[in-house]
This record gives sequence, C-alpha cells and structure tokens, in this order.
Amino acid sequence: MSSQNLSTRRIFILSVLAIFLASTTQAYPTGVGGDTDNKGEIAIAGCTCHSGEPDNSVTVVLDSVPYHYEAGTVYEMKIQLIGGAEIDTSSHTGGFSMLVNIGSLSPSEGYENDVQNWEDDEKKLTHTNSGSKTEERIWYFTWTAPESESGVVEFWISGNTVNGDGIPSALDRWNRVTTSISEGTDDGKTRTIFSGNGEITPPAPKDSHIDLHDMGAPLKAHWLGLLGFGAVVLVIVFCGLFLRYGLSHHYTGRTNLLKLRIKHLRRGDQI
Repeated sequence: MSSQNLSTRRIFILSVLAIFLASTTQAYPTGVGGDTDNKGEIAIAGCTCHSGEPDNSVTVVLDSVPYHYEAGTVYEMKIQLIGGAEIDTSSHTGGFSMLVNIGSLSPSEGYENDVQNWEDDEKKLTHTNSGSKTEERIWYFTWTAPESESGVVEFWISGNTVNGDGIPSALDRWNRVTTSISEGTDDGKTRTIFSGNGEITPPAPKDSHIDLHDMGAPLKAHWLGLLGFGAVVLVIVFCGLFLRYGLSHHYTGRTNLLKLRIKHLRRGDQI
C-alpha cells in the first residue's frame, strides 16, 4: 500500500472518529453538553454515559430561585450536589450540565474558572476542568431574565457525582432537577429547588460545647431568668409556710369551741 493511500486512510478514520465523538457526548472533566446517545440534551436526559438511570442518593440543589422574574433582571443562583459518590479531593469530584429555554446563563463574577457556557451558547452552562475538582460540588452562576412577555422560563439541570477514578461507570451517581419561573412582580424572596430523597445529612458539629450566646440567650438575660425563677420558688415556699403556721391558732380555737359545745350537749345542761 502506497504512503499516499495510507495517509488518506488515516485521515478517513480520524474524520469518522471525530464525527462519532461529536455526535456522542461523554462526561468530560472539561464540561458536558449537547446530545447524549441520541437521547437529547444531557441537561434533560441525564448523565447516561455513567449510569442508565438517575440515583436519588444524589440531591441536586438549585438555590436562590425567585418566585417570579422581572424582565432584564440578573439573578444570582447556586447549584450544589449532595450525596452520591464519595468525594476524592485529590481528583475530580463531579460536574453538571444546565439548559434554559429563555434568558441567558453565565458564570457568576469571580467563578469564571469553575463555570462556562457550553460551546459559547448562553442558554447552556457546565463546569470547567477546575470546576470539576470542587471539594463541595458547588457552582455559582447568573441568569439574566428575557424581555417582558417572553413567557415561562424552564430550567433543566443534570448533576453528576464521580469517584475520581476517571472511568465513567455505575460507581458514579447522578440525578437531575427541573423547575420553571413565570414572569411577575419580584418581591426579593427566593426558594430552593431540589431533587432526590431529601435525606441531606447536616455537617457534624465542630464542638460539643454550646455557648449560651449561640443559643440566643446573652449571659445577663440568662442570670435574670434564673433570678426570676428563684423568686417564684421563694414566694411559693413562703405562702405554704404561712398557711401552715400563720393560721394554725385560729383553726385550733374554733376546734376547741366546737368540742366544748358538743360536751355541753352531751351533759344536757344547754338551755
């Protein structure tokens, strides 16, 4: 086989491979997006290259979501993955793929190294290589609301937790969350949207000792409360003693008089 034919064959194989990789999206540390195994966008279909089904041990949290959006307003939000595969801080920990139907997505200021637009598409967001190594599996981004009367916005997010071995498998666990926001008056109140079983384990306390100030009771107020409780106890004791001994002679006198009248009745010398 001539060198020219060999070169042509190599180019053909590389071209076919490139087309195949372009049409089949895998979960890479440098970000994910697009179609996955002809099942649709990863943000909607999920990280099926790792496992065929979502796992409710993974809680996908979308925080600071407004109840209604106002046109042109920029909203700061946060994505967090809780649970799933054990975190290996020496390697990759996880990633996400996000899609929105209207408005535009972008990394929050100061987090451009962790979050990026997938293929410069403002409606798609994903992690970066640096963002896939976050110890807390948290990513910050902004969503800019569209023009007025654009309709209801839909958010789709798939989050993947990985064990850091670099091999997509069922050992990596993922889940997804979907939510919507309608246009209206934004009163500043926000909500948290999440998927999964909701069994979020809080972090263990750093110290078993609890300071009174942490309980919302300043030291002065604490002692005043104790003094008030003590005063109530003293009043109760005083009243008990007063009733027991202060009125004892009065009751004794009435008892003796009653006995005397009964004695006279028995003797029959009463008029």
